[in-house]
Amino acid sequence: MSIASTPPASTPAVVPRLRRDLVPLLLVPALALVALPAVGSPGAWASLTIAALAMGMMVFVIASGLTLIFGLMDVLNFAHGAFIAVGAYIAWTVLGLLPDLMASSSAALNLAALGVAALAAMAGTALLGWAFERVIVMPVYGQHLKQILITTGGLIVAEEMIKLVWGGDQKAMSLPAGLRGAFIVGDIAIEKYRLLAAAVGLVVFVVMMLVLNRSKLGLLIRAGVENPEMVEALGYRVRRLFVMVFAAGAALAGLGGTLWGFYRETLTATIGADVIVLVFIVVIIGGLGSVGGCFIGSLLVALMANYTGFLLPKAALVSNILLMAVILMWRPEGLYPVAKR
Repeated sequence: MSIASTPPASTPAVVPRLRRDLVPLLLVPALALVALPAVGSPGAWASLTIAALAMGMMVFVIASGLTLIFGLMDVLNFAHGAFIAVGAYIAWTVLGLLPDLMASSSAALNLAALGVAALAAMAGTALLGWAFERVIVMPVYGQHLKQILITTGGLIVAEEMIKLVWGGDQKAMSLPAGLRGAFIVGDIAIEKYRLLAAAVGLVVFVVMMLVLNRSKLGLLIRAGVENPEMVEALGYRVRRLFVMVFAAGAALAGLGGTLWGFYRETLTATIGADVIVLVFIVVIIGGLGSVGGCFIGSLLVALMANYTGFLLPKAALVSNILLMAVILMWRPEGLYPVAKR
């Protein structure tokens, strides 16, 4: 008499853990350490490094909106510079209505004025981004050449509209008294405004990573990119999600434009176009849609610009292009490529 053997219970498959690529994270401290003997003075090196990190955070805020739009929607938006400029002008207009808060010697009141202006800039550019996506971008989804042409035209039209509404003259965008000056620590000078900009950039980075990777909204957006039919079948409107992404990217551009306007302390209609090349360099270095890659790329670009500007001022304009070329020779798809495009 034979006894039928029962099949062994199947063991659950072990899901392999993804290996984290930490090499790009080492590029920022490596670049800083390489620049130390070239700069010579530790105090000057520390001041340049801290200033560059703060500048990198401003560049990240500007570039994060473009990264969001391209990485999740596959849209090449060359009109991103228009959102930067409009956000800066909206903030300038709102601050003109708050002269008492701007003139106050209290840093808290100064921050309140800047907060109101930044929120107004984000709201205005989000609304503009919603209209731009509905009218301009929606008919050319999946057509990159047409996207480049039509969004570049949108940038030109937006600059002319800015001149029509606010005038074509250069405007002063001065910092309030409470945010001027610097903290002196030994031989190191740390500007107050740069600390504020760095804090804003870090908050934006953390919020973006949490929303995209740890929230239901981020899951739906990423699923909508991979399989829109499935998401539609579950009862969610993919087009509505995409509009939200585009509006969020435009709002981040408005916030970045506000920060950049105060950094330059002058405002012109071409403020967005002036920085858009730098933004695209950051996005390309990061991996065309990677938020983490954009963050590292922003820091690398800012460090390279500061060190080169200090050591070889005439080479400062081409230093970031050379940096991009070197990184792409090492990793042709960028530091953290989202997909093979």
